[in-house]
Amino acid sequence: MDYTHLGRTGTSVSRIVLGTMNFGDRTSEEDAFAIMDRALELGVNFFDTANAYGGSAGRGATEEIIGRWFAARPGVRDDIVLATKVHSPMVSPTDDGDVVNARGASAWQVRREAAASLRRLQTDRIDLYQFHHIDRHISWQELWQAMEVLVARGEVVYTGSSNFAAWNIAQANEIAQQRHFLGLVSEQSLYNLTQRSIELEVIPAAQSYGLGILPWSPLAGGLLSGGSSDANARSNADRVASAREKRREQLDAYELFAQERGWTPSALGLAWLLHQPGVTGPIIGPRTVAQLESAVSALEITLSVDDLQGLDEIFPGPGGQAPEAYAW
Repeated sequence: MDYTHLGRTGTSVSRIVLGTMNFGDRTSEEDAFAIMDRALELGVNFFDTANAYGGSAGRGATEEIIGRWFAARPGVRDDIVLATKVHSPMVSPTDDGDVVNARGASAWQVRREAAASLRRLQTDRIDLYQFHHIDRHISWQELWQAMEVLVARGEVVYTGSSNFAAWNIAQANEIAQQRHFLGLVSEQSLYNLTQRSIELEVIPAAQSYGLGILPWSPLAGGLLSGGSSDANARSNADRVASAREKRREQLDAYELFAQERGWTPSALGLAWLLHQPGVTGPIIGPRTVAQLESAVSALEITLSVDDLQGLDEIFPGPGGQAPEAYAW
């Protein structure tokens, strides 16, 4: 396993991040335990989840599965850099109790959901607490005050963002600096060969402020996986099948590119991200141990300058950093 620092922090994390969104939904608890066990054996020490994950098992179910895994394996918790998120609504209008404030990133919601995540995860701390989306209805002063309390209590170690624009990153960290607070150390963004818009401004901003980039959907929801015979695979969903048909010529060229070099399309897609400036590690979402092992094999791929240029020809990016990408 390869490791790197998480943004500008001194904490080392694996360059493959175990995403857990399938746990409790497409992946049974037994299989989730097997995946986490194998991830640890392979040296993957960075686990990512969210308070709302669980799918058909219900919001919070994924954190609960991880919590039971920790409880069944005493001593493992300190081997893991654990990340979760806050923002998504955890109750619906049909639920009992207060649903008015139960979403977003207000101080009220952040502190309440941090406590709930800690209970579900059966842990005393969240190593990386991430804002799942920008909340335009609150001030950064309110948000940072809430996070400062959690950090002072030892319940949160670092803070990160997800789905932030470049100016959100700048604003957040400038105000954190004014408060003598560390601020954001990572940004989770949609990033893969088919979606490269963050190269314009988000990646440059993240690099300037010392944030590590954590790409989510690194295989474009299955588009870059080369297809699957598994009926439950996301790559066989109607939406992905439709997108695949629209990109048929492009994907055929990509899959041939991988085949000629002896690589699987999925490993190549992850390897490309590992070669991009500012990327800490892609967040993979394996449903099986075999998928996890396949993803880790991406670390064995070294792309040459010609390889990278060839992939740029198949999947052109936005042209580099703004404003040079579109202006003189």
